[in-house]
This record gives sequence, structure tokens and C-alpha cells, in this order.
Amino acid sequence: MTKLVFLGVSSDIPKIAVLARERTGNIEVLQPGDAGAEEAEVAVCWSPPPGALAAYPRLRLIHAIAAGVDNILCDPHLPALPLCRVVAPDLTVAMTEFITWGVLYYHRDLDRALANQRNKIWHRTAPAAASSCTVGIMGVGQLGAHVAGELLRMGFKVRGWSRQEKTVEGMESFYGENQFDDFLSGTDILVCLLPLTAQTQGILNRATLSALPAGAALIHVGRGGHLVSVEVQAMLENGHLRGAILDVFEKEPLSVDSPFWSMPNVIVTPHIAAAASYDSVLDQIEENIRRLQHGEPLRNLVDRSSGY
Repeated sequence: MTKLVFLGVSSDIPKIAVLARERTGNIEVLQPGDAGAEEAEVAVCWSPPPGALAAYPRLRLIHAIAAGVDNILCDPHLPALPLCRVVAPDLTVAMTEFITWGVLYYHRDLDRALANQRNKIWHRTAPAAASSCTVGIMGVGQLGAHVAGELLRMGFKVRGWSRQEKTVEGMESFYGENQFDDFLSGTDILVCLLPLTAQTQGILNRATLSALPAGAALIHVGRGGHLVSVEVQAMLENGHLRGAILDVFEKEPLSVDSPFWSMPNVIVTPHIAAAASYDSVLDQIEENIRRLQHGEPLRNLVDRSSGY
């Protein structure tokens, strides 16, 4: 029987652990401090305390409960073990829905309509074709490529930027540091879907946002570490940014004294853009446990050098 220990501060961790106990299978679910927990072979994690994983000498696999693993890789005492993340079809659909809503919110001038409602102003804006709006997607992995395809199907112009060249039929592709400003300069709505790495830490800063056309909008659904809040706030206040939909932040929950809560051109959502169902998370963890036991290649194995 394979022993699993669940580690981390996420409110999802105990819920997934309860569901795992209810499933039949050849696994034993443990919490830190439980008898036999030190013999765990697999750690299921979200933002485990620094050094926590090193306290389990028999670990053979570390498994995240979501797509992001920066909250695990930041541990300076992280054991040199395979690390896997969750990549789920329902997560892809949910993220696409959220971003499509955000794009339509700005393209259809719903932010301005809501501002007019608050001021009791009846004003009809002229309709614009989707082809008049260019959506720029930072991060063209599995999620970004799917989002790009859906927006292209709706008639939007789409451009993508990533560390290495990625192609999606119909999408204008940019890659590498040398093409970053060119990518930004033609973007009306910027979507951040990047993984968090040393190269992308703090990428949503004044320099990046200044390279966008005046009046561009931001949809941030990447990682909290991408955001330099004070600089995003300044670009919203000076009008260079029309507005922003922010789903992830440097520190979560977002502090009650954050200016973002009350800024009229900002929508704050509590990290809900996309999340795999608990069943889907467990399916992938159990499949990787089976693969580990049989010496088969693990699914969604993280390349530590790239951070995803």
C-alpha cells in the first residue's frame, strides 16, 4: 500500500484528502503528525512550508494539486525528486470561459456601460467587429493555445508571445525577449497566462504595461508573482490602462487595504479563473502513483530548469 501525505496551506488540501480516503484503492492517506506519516512515498502539495518535504526521507514523488508549481519549487530544501503537476481538460475549458468573458467585457464596452449606470448616463457606443480587437496572450502552452483557438474562432485577432516559438493556426506568433515589445505594441487586451519562473517574475510591471497602446486592458490569470501591484495601480490611475481583471496576486487572500478593491476600473476575483475538479486532481495523482509503481513515465512531469 502506497502512503500519501498531504501538505500545504490551501483550503483544498483537506478536502482532497477526505475524498482520497473515500476512494477505494491501494493508498493510505496521511496528514503530518499521523502515525506512519514519516514513511510516506508520495507528497501531495500546495505551498508546503519551507523544509517540510525534506522531513519525509522515503518520498519518491511530489505531486502538486494544480498546474502551478512555483509554490513548491521556491522551497530551498526541496528534495531532488520527480515533481508532477495537474493538467486537466476541465481546467482548460474553465480558463477559456473566464478569459473569453474578460475579452468580451472590454470589447463590448461593458466596463463603460457599468460606469455609465453608476452615473445614470444613457449612452450607446457604436458596435465594433471582433476583428477590430487584438488580444495578446502571454504564454502559449496548452491553455494559451486553446484560448487562442477559441478567440480566433470568434473572429478576434490574436497574437501570442512565449519563451520559445509556438504556432497556432491563425495566430501571429512572437517569442523571446527581442520580440516582446513588438508583441505588446499591437495588443489591445493583454492576457497573462505565463508560468512563474525567474524570467517572468514581476513581468506585469510599468515597463511592460507602458509598451501597450494607451487604453489597453489587462486580464491577469497567470501567477501572483507576475504582478507588481503598485506599478499596475499607477498605470490604471494615470489612464494608460483602461482597466484590469485581476484573478491572482502576490499575496493571497488579497489584503483588505489593497487599493484594487475600490478602484472603479478593476475587477478583483479570488483566484477562481480555473481549477480542476477534486476528482480530476485525484485521477491524475492516482495514475502517476500507478506509473511510479510500474516504472512507467510520469504524466505532466515538471522540468525544474524551466519551472513548469
